[in-house]
Amino acid sequence: MMTTDHAVKKIIQERKEEFFDYLRLASVSTQNRNILPTVKYVEQMIQKTGGKTQVLDDCGGNPVVYGYFPAGEKGNPDKTVLFYNHYDVQPEDPLDEWESEPFEPTVRDGKLFCRGVADNKANFVVRLYAIQALMATEDGLPCNVKFLVEGEEENGSPNLGPYIKKYADLFNSDGCIWEFGGKDEEENFVIQTGVKGMAYFDLLVESANVDIHSSLGAVIDNAAWRLTHALASLKNKENQVLVDGFYDNIEEPTEYARAVVNQQKVNSEKMTKIYGLKHPFITKDLDWSTEEALTFYPTMTISGLLSGYTDEGTKTVLPRKASAKLDCRLVPGQDPMYIEQVIRKHLDKEGFQDVELFLLKGLKAFRSDLESPFVQTVKKAAEKVYGKESEVVLSPTNAGSGPMAYFGEYLNVPVASSGCGFAESKAHGPNEAIRLKDFEDGALHMVQFLKDFQTA
Repeated sequence: MMTTDHAVKKIIQERKEEFFDYLRLASVSTQNRNILPTVKYVEQMIQKTGGKTQVLDDCGGNPVVYGYFPAGEKGNPDKTVLFYNHYDVQPEDPLDEWESEPFEPTVRDGKLFCRGVADNKANFVVRLYAIQALMATEDGLPCNVKFLVEGEEENGSPNLGPYIKKYADLFNSDGCIWEFGGKDEEENFVIQTGVKGMAYFDLLVESANVDIHSSLGAVIDNAAWRLTHALASLKNKENQVLVDGFYDNIEEPTEYARAVVNQQKVNSEKMTKIYGLKHPFITKDLDWSTEEALTFYPTMTISGLLSGYTDEGTKTVLPRKASAKLDCRLVPGQDPMYIEQVIRKHLDKEGFQDVELFLLKGLKAFRSDLESPFVQTVKKAAEKVYGKESEVVLSPTNAGSGPMAYFGEYLNVPVASSGCGFAESKAHGPNEAIRLKDFEDGALHMVQFLKDFQTA
């Protein structure tokens, strides 16, 4: 019987076209594209691997796919791991910056390019391949495996909470492997055990019923100035948020988590090169380090501005309307509704009662215990696979957001990430990609983890 390493290589080749067809499904949740065909395809891939499926579609939003693989005869039926993934992807724009068709899988220089390949379709597929490789061995699958594959993650998972609450018994497990993960700028394999929350807002102000000739700017205010002044009042040039209460209720990290973060070092030079940064990190004037900012502190970011005339040439007007998108990333202890309240109170206090504020998305942050046996098992398995070439790094929190808090609240499970992304995967951007070697290693990590988890 072939080894699991050889089995993984064989499965990758045998199921290549199936994987590519999955990538070709432009399952963009924000535009409601190809959702039901993708749900069916996810079902088929799980079933082809040998699992049972159930489509949950009674709590609103896009369907959730449940998958189940029982432990083999020599496995441990008392241990269960839950894999969380999502089948939806980001829109593909801007199209003119792609070097190949966004939804046509293309291999170049050892990389696989396609929208959604890094976030999150490849990570789902490598888990299936790991299960298939183990089921083909004499010992079979070492434990029970469940899947929760949702279709609204890229839209803020607005309906996932009710599904997990209602079907908590179905998703009951001893730990959850999260949807993302991979290599950082230093080629370290990073395992993250938490995510930041989110409070995402629309701001809107109107200053008149019509646009007005700019000559009257001598006496008339306009929406663009009103909004930029309001936004400027939220944060100073040293990048400290000035909203009273914004930093309230932040949970103090454990000494171990703080020690882990203090041992890490963000490579500003490499990050500057990857993203073509034009300015230094904004943490230079703050009381906390870059590493601490990414992990332990909330953020406030202007994600979009719109007002007035923006086409070529000139048009001298006082814009009557202005709007902005405001993105706040939160940490454990903070509540999106409370953040809305303190921003509203701040705007009113500063004289911007006319600036409307709408909370579009709210997610709480979550952080697992880095010292939990589950997290440590994920780490030790990674060291066996990646240890010869990379350092394996534990990180308490991913700087991005996701619906992890629901898993803590309703399932009470520790969470750890594992994936096949890398620092230049460009998730959400043009030319999104994974490296083929990372794809194979991602499957091998899951093989090793499931073996170790059996007796952990």
